[in-house]
Amino acid sequence: MAQPNVEDVIKAIASDTNTPTETVSKLYNDTWAEYSDGARIMDYMAVLVAKRVREHLRHRH
Repeated sequence: MAQPNVEDVIKAIASDTNTPTETVSKLYNDTWAEYSDGARIMDYMAVLVAKRVREHLRHRH
């Protein structure tokens, strides 16, 4: 399964949530580390992490 380009995902989230790219990048990387700790199947990790980051940023405001 082809994984989306992380930089493109981060830019899209930043644009959609009107959040600085640096903030989204840090949150994405932190969430990735949290979700991947102990994970055995990584196929949908990028989708799950992006969804969680978007939700976090939308509910933050």
